[in-house]
Amino acid sequence: MNILQPPVIVRLGKFNLLMKKLLTAFLLLLLAYTSRSQTCNAPGQRPSTAFPVCGTKVFNQVEVPICRTSSLVVPGCSGADYADKNPYWYKFTCYETGTLGFLVTPKDLGDDYDWQLYDITGHDPNDVFTDASLVVTGNWAGTFGKTGASGGGVAFIQCASDPAANLNSFSKMPQLVQGHEYLLLVSHYTPTQSGYNLEFGGGTANITDPVIPHLKTSSTICSGDVVHVKLNKKMKCNSIAKDGSDFFVSAGAATVTGVEGIGCASGFDTDSLEIKLNQPLAPGTYQLGVKKGSDGNTLLDYCDNALSETEVISFIVYPIAPTPMDSMETASCSPQQIKLIFRKPISCASIATNGSDFSIIGGYPVSILSAKGSCTNGSTNEIIISLASALQQKGSFVLTLKNGTDGNTLLDECAQPTPAGSSLSFTVMDTVNANFTYAVNYSCALDAVNYFHDGRNEVNSWKWNLDDNKSSTQQNPQGNYIVFQPKNISLVVSNGFCSDTTKQTVALDNLLKVDFSVVPDNCPLEPVVFTSLAEGKITVHNWSFGDGGSSAEKSPQHIFQQPMRETPFMVKYEVTDSYGCTKSITKPIVIYSSCTVFVPNAFTPNGDGLNDVFRILNGVKTQNFNLKIFNRWGQPVFETKDWKQGWDGRYKGLLQTTGTFVWLMQYNDLRTNKSVERKGSVTLVR
Repeated sequence: MNILQPPVIVRLGKFNLLMKKLLTAFLLLLLAYTSRSQTCNAPGQRPSTAFPVCGTKVFNQVEVPICRTSSLVVPGCSGADYADKNPYWYKFTCYETGTLGFLVTPKDLGDDYDWQLYDITGHDPNDVFTDASLVVTGNWAGTFGKTGASGGGVAFIQCASDPAANLNSFSKMPQLVQGHEYLLLVSHYTPTQSGYNLEFGGGTANITDPVIPHLKTSSTICSGDVVHVKLNKKMKCNSIAKDGSDFFVSAGAATVTGVEGIGCASGFDTDSLEIKLNQPLAPGTYQLGVKKGSDGNTLLDYCDNALSETEVISFIVYPIAPTPMDSMETASCSPQQIKLIFRKPISCASIATNGSDFSIIGGYPVSILSAKGSCTNGSTNEIIISLASALQQKGSFVLTLKNGTDGNTLLDECAQPTPAGSSLSFTVMDTVNANFTYAVNYSCALDAVNYFHDGRNEVNSWKWNLDDNKSSTQQNPQGNYIVFQPKNISLVVSNGFCSDTTKQTVALDNLLKVDFSVVPDNCPLEPVVFTSLAEGKITVHNWSFGDGGSSAEKSPQHIFQQPMRETPFMVKYEVTDSYGCTKSITKPIVIYSSCTVFVPNAFTPNGDGLNDVFRILNGVKTQNFNLKIFNRWGQPVFETKDWKQGWDGRYKGLLQTTGTFVWLMQYNDLRTNKSVERKGSVTLVR
């Protein structure tokens, strides 16, 4: 695809090719300008009429249309008018997961073809024009010649470009998923009608239908001279001999004079046939057989798999008689519609749309609002009766047929009336409500929650999700919880006819956690701040500081007296909540005899546990600390940024001999907020 306009300057990169075609293409170029207003209506030109694909075939498109239907979204691309320009669409199903490879070869290699692949599983084909999430991959490079999906393609959608850029017109083979349905758009950007070949291959996915064709069902209409046949899969319309020579009726009871494929007038394939006979058949059972027709074959699927000549299917010609009120689809919970099922088609014109063909009596009044059929070709096998309000209360009812305001009951396709007074009985049960209540019994180690459902309206099934991987089928279960936090509870109830679901959050708010923060190293005679980190409905705080002092505040301060040497104190914090539950935690802190930095002048690293390490003392009020130690040759033998870390007298793992070493210390004094630099020496004694 090319983003330059007008088309006469699009192909500067291949000017010589355009010059060859200039005279013959001029009118087509003008026609291309008007293609925006020419909608693509021929078979294959819309997603809903896409060509069915067999992975073993090469599609030879002799020419392409000059038309356009809608703009397209191309993920990752913008700034160009992306559309299904001069398109053909192809549809296929993936029968085995794998990669898809294909090749589009223009009949004129100076033409520019683009393409886009969609996964339409579960979607209307026309959703491709509005739902960008359906796009699998594509290629819109403004490059002449071949395009498609191959092992050497790019792993992204190539956007519209100047042809001189010569971008890669192949994209990486996409991964198809078994059972998914796909649409492939091949768009001809060059404003000519020259066609192309489309060939699938090179990938590992299987898009060839493995199902063998068979006759599935058959039926006749009133006159007995038409047989309706349903096949198990779609067959090609152009493989059907219209003169009916593909079929015969057993024992020469009648001659097949014609066959019509339902939907073939606007599509390529069908799974429904209308077979016409030369005369009506008397009531009885007959067989319909298959043979090669005047076109030299039986019916063929996309891959030319033939309907076997051994295929035979029975059909019954019924005596003409009124169609009874056959059956009713089982009523659902709280129904506001009733569906009637008929063995033979009912004429849609005989159904009174105001529902006056029917009446309902039962345990309480029921008003009918309307009635309609699921009509195809003027007839239906089901009638949907809509009620003025849903039936939410338990009751037994009788639906009775009567003459409606149109002057008749129901007429089948043979114009036979179903007798007035015909009736069908049905019952409904009460709707149910899954709302529940609960009561919480709080405790310190385990919360017990009792759940209650009233069981009204004959509920006989309970499915509880009690959170924390707990479940129950009891009516009133109990949930026991050791983790105190909100619980997401759900309940599904049923009486075998109606069901209901509800969800609630149970707030177990008696979580109790105890913790506190404190600076671990502290100076004597200075306030030490203890910050509570406890959580819960706390009513009592109790601190014990390890020196005989205590506090009942939440986050207290405490002053420790000056010890003879640095001394650890065990601080205990205990909390009690409104439920009477208690938790505690104990942490150590150190109180130093002084916060004046002191540096020893000697140490004895002999392993006796006394003075084995050289380190500074009382560095509580230092920040950005750094200590370096040098030997007498000026080599650094030790460095640390932690004032508590000391030197053990080793350098590169070797014990140093007795001698004097120089140290350099730098830090910020937190009390004065000044930078300090000190030098000195220390003697290592062995």
